[in-house]
This record gives sequence, structure tokens and C-alpha cells, in this order.
Amino acid sequence: MKLEADRSVLLVVDIQKRLAPSIAGAEGAIDRTKRLIRGAVHLGVPVLATEQAPGSIGGTVSEIEDLLPAPALAKTHFDATLEPEILHALAETGRDMVILAGMEAHVCVLQTALGALGHGYHAHLCADAIGSRDPANRDRALVRFESCGGGVVTSEMVLFEWLGRSDRPEFKPFLELIK
Repeated sequence: MKLEADRSVLLVVDIQKRLAPSIAGAEGAIDRTKRLIRGAVHLGVPVLATEQAPGSIGGTVSEIEDLLPAPALAKTHFDATLEPEILHALAETGRDMVILAGMEAHVCVLQTALGALGHGYHAHLCADAIGSRDPANRDRALVRFESCGGGVVTSEMVLFEWLGRSDRPEFKPFLELIK
């Protein structure tokens, strides 16, 4: 299934100040997430973000927080779809495709993605915008999610599928975004 901007919502899961420094490849995952947020905002794709127990783990890292169109939503469940406020926010977008980025891939990101599938969303993990402390956990999360019927994509796949064609005025800015 091709990703469509007018059907998508970007969900940024738990890219937090005390967690990010321990994530393998965090810098790359954060960079790809920033690209996704910029592309989403540019094309009118809703962006939601979560924070797991922010009083303990800290808020969203500033470089992501500065790009978010709305404050992150706090949660205690690993699966964000078990939080009524977050599930309501997803439903309010009117979108049926959820693109996920964030940390940790094998815990909150995977459980939220599986929850989204369970609620009837077409969910996709953005492989280059997620991370775990141990890369093996990230890799197993991707395999498990695919085996459960979810999609695994990259940030460039998402951006180019959202864009859809090269004769749009957004094409050149998107090329700059990717470089």
C-alpha cells in the first residue's frame, strides 16, 4: 500500500532527553525524524508526539520539540493507543495511516504500532527513524512488526510517497530536506 499524505499522520514516540543518549544510532534517528516532521508540516500531514513518564525520563529532546506543531502528549502505557487522550488525538486527525518514528523500537514504538494495527490503522515503522539501546532489539522489532502485518519503510520512502510527483512546487524543497 502506497503512503498518501492526505491519509497519513506522523506519530513521534518518546524521543526524550534522558532516553536518547543511550540509544544506538540516536543522532541518525533524530535527524530522520526531523526530516519527517518538516515534510509532514509542509504537506499538511498531522504530527503527534508522545512522552513516556516525562517526569522521570524528561521531555522531548529540544531539536524535535522545536519542530512539533503541538506539545507532546504524556503517557504511562508503553502502547500509546491505550491512552484515551492519544487514541482520541489519532482519531481526530481523520487519517487511517500511522507512520511511527521514535524510541525504543522494541518497547513503546512496537507496542504502539501493534496497538494502531489493532485499532484498524495501517501502521508503518520508519526503520531509519527508530532506535533501541541494543540494535538487535530494534532489528527484531522490525521483523516482528512485519510478521504481524505492519509496514516497514524509510524516511525517504515516506517523503517521496507523500509527495507523489516531481512537478509539484514542494519537490525542490523536499530535495533540500533530504540532502
